Amino acid sequence: MRVTFRTLLDPVHFLAFGFGAGLAPRAPGTAGSVVGIGIAWALMPLPMPVRAAIVLVAFAGGIWVCGESARRLDAHDHPGIVLDEIVAVLAAALVLVQRSLPSLFLLFVLFRIFDIAKPWPIRDVDHRLGGGLGIMLDDLIAALYAAIGLAAIRVLLPTI
Repeated sequence: MRVTFRTLLDPVHFLAFGFGAGLAPRAPGTAGSVVGIGIAWALMPLPMPVRAAIVLVAFAGGIWVCGESARRLDAHDHPGIVLDEIVAVLAAALVLVQRSLPSLFLLFVLFRIFDIAKPWPIRDVDHRLGGGLGIMLDDLIAALYAAIGLAAIRVLLPTI
């Protein structure tokens, strides 16, 4: 299926494509991650339990949405499906205790590095798990690596 702006008229694709970010001609995953950073910034004033609940609900819903979008597109993990990046960035941002642009930027960079490089077990999960769970889980692991990386950097450089 050819993906165009008309594809976004379908609510499943609209969500899976990150409100249109997935239609970016280059680096749609990066565009989706930017959307995730913006949402994370907006959610930062909320208490941690509320943010965690939002991530949990978004992850569970994302499994179905991303799986259904991939099924309709007849693709394992279409590059335009970026809801997984958005939710993963929100999950990684749970380690942040205060609103900080440098910390969010560093989190974004670390997440993109791990999402692109796909170190073990990210690549295995990406290739072995099908459907929405596979689409969502590999990015969640990349987010975990990014969160650990950010936490380690903050121990070494507490001013960040």
